[in-house]
Amino acid sequence: MITKPTVDAVLLTMNDRSAELEIAMSSLLAQHGVDLRVVIVGNGCEPDYVPAGVKAVSLPENLGIPGGRNVGAEALGGIHAGEFILFFDNDAVLPDHDTVARLAAEFDRHPDAAYVQPRIVDPASNTTLGRWVPRLRSKDAARPGAVTVMAEGIVLVRRSDFEAVGGWPGHFFLFHEGIDLSWHLWDLGRTGWYAADLQVHHPATNPARHKPYYRMVARNRVWVAYRLLPIPLIPVYLTTWVLLSTWRFRSSGNLGVWFRGLAEGLRGGHGDRRPMSWRTVWRLTRAGRPPIV
Repeated sequence: MITKPTVDAVLLTMNDRSAELEIAMSSLLAQHGVDLRVVIVGNGCEPDYVPAGVKAVSLPENLGIPGGRNVGAEALGGIHAGEFILFFDNDAVLPDHDTVARLAAEFDRHPDAAYVQPRIVDPASNTTLGRWVPRLRSKDAARPGAVTVMAEGIVLVRRSDFEAVGGWPGHFFLFHEGIDLSWHLWDLGRTGWYAADLQVHHPATNPARHKPYYRMVARNRVWVAYRLLPIPLIPVYLTTWVLLSTWRFRSSGNLGVWFRGLAEGLRGGHGDRRPMSWRTVWRLTRAGRPPIV
């Protein structure tokens, strides 16, 4: 008898995208070829849309995306936990009924992978943003391969590996939590895989629409470095990102906010420090992304 992959899916809501959430949930619940359990986490609210068979968790305060996702993963944990966890944005859509099953099948073809990332496509323009392609050379979004970071919005992760590294860095609240998680997973001796032939729809949005964007991306860069890099690489990584960010944000009018976020990160708050091994540094470098960029 062929057993189906067991998948626990986690969605978050703040009750601010009712129409998008219903479409996202409908596409998820229509999936075939997997044993699926779904939880929706109300981040600072009680979810106002919970389909039959879906578990709901209400949080009294907004814990941010990584914190809320940790709660969702734990809510579906225990003896009935699935082999995989699907983290799924509430405005994403699975265009085919077998998308999750095909994502799970990628783990058979890539047994060293701790996570599989689909290709994210904006349905309005039929394009994939460069920041959605989890590698440095992102122009060819249709090229699959091993990847060392992830686009956090839509990713399938082995639960055993996710739990082994302690899950998402909840205190990041927003931005760069995927770098932290993926580097921890690589330090287990695992890899990541970008399945470019598997498409998931997601509207193209500007992350800078979030008010704390510039502060948090700077702060969390520092936290990633302090948490994961060997000491000699920390100043190299931070210098690289100061230069890149100064160039990228030079005309945004928000460089002052960015540097205040950098100072906030340097003051501490990064949490547990578990530096990756030099072997992991070499593996990441061989995979095309040395951990200084």
